[in-house]
Amino acid sequence: MDSQNIPHLIPTFLSSKTLRLEQICQSKFQPRNYFNEVAMEELAASIKEHGILQPLLVRPIAGNQYELVAGERRYKAAQALGLTVVPVTVREMTDPEVLQYALVENLQREDLNPVEETEGILQLLEMRLQKDRDWIISLLNSIANGKRGLTGSAVRNRELTDRAVRKQEQQLIQDVFATIGRLTLESFRTHRLPLLKLPPELFEALRYGRIKWTKAKEIAKLESESERLALLERAIAQSLSLRQIQQIVREKKTPRNSAQQQREVEGLLQQFTHFKAWDNPDKRYKMESLLTELKELLTEQD
Repeated sequence: MDSQNIPHLIPTFLSSKTLRLEQICQSKFQPRNYFNEVAMEELAASIKEHGILQPLLVRPIAGNQYELVAGERRYKAAQALGLTVVPVTVREMTDPEVLQYALVENLQREDLNPVEETEGILQLLEMRLQKDRDWIISLLNSIANGKRGLTGSAVRNRELTDRAVRKQEQQLIQDVFATIGRLTLESFRTHRLPLLKLPPELFEALRYGRIKWTKAKEIAKLESESERLALLERAIAQSLSLRQIQQIVREKKTPRNSAQQQREVEGLLQQFTHFKAWDNPDKRYKMESLLTELKELLTEQD
């Protein structure tokens, strides 16, 4: 990782040395859950032949123990090889510094899966803004609404949005995405946040690298949990392509008749008429976002 991208995360240098592996414990701030087995085997083979070329980053904790900040793949490979001593760089770091460094170090890697990437970015935003996840997501939607160039009756809502999203918060968000350097705010909101709504079985499969995001999104179109689970396991076991999954989903989905769809729309309209949460900022922002998407859909049909 290029440390020039995150100068405020790099604490004062202490020392480079070697430590016994037993002196190092894994960090609770590690955002990675999945490690590709093939890549790990290749790394272990490289370390066996050439040694650990880049020291692990650690910070001192109680006694003569150290907490791992960066280099977990090298740490795990060293364990697998039975190494007893590893090279390290020791730095004094606070908990927030450890969390930020670990997140940015991992987010700038090319092999994070979409769930790790999404949760890491949200965690970093939560920490920078000192807000919870729901508030962060609402804020991102608010910023998007403010940039759509709304007109007519939506002008008032945009003014509310502009007041709600302070310039300082927007700048902090832009700084996070500039630091990561891989996703824009809009691409993150459009292509990453939706995966948080995946059914649990698909979300977990995606988290642990069992299936790709595009395939999980397609399987999620099935309303039946049993059908989703069956197709998920089949897709993994048989390495089904996205096109094959799409074909299976099309065959399984039974279109609802127009009368049933009309009744659902009328029911939603009735609920919307009695919607009582406009004074709640989070719910208001979400509703504004949904209304914008609905307007765009209706415009496309005209």
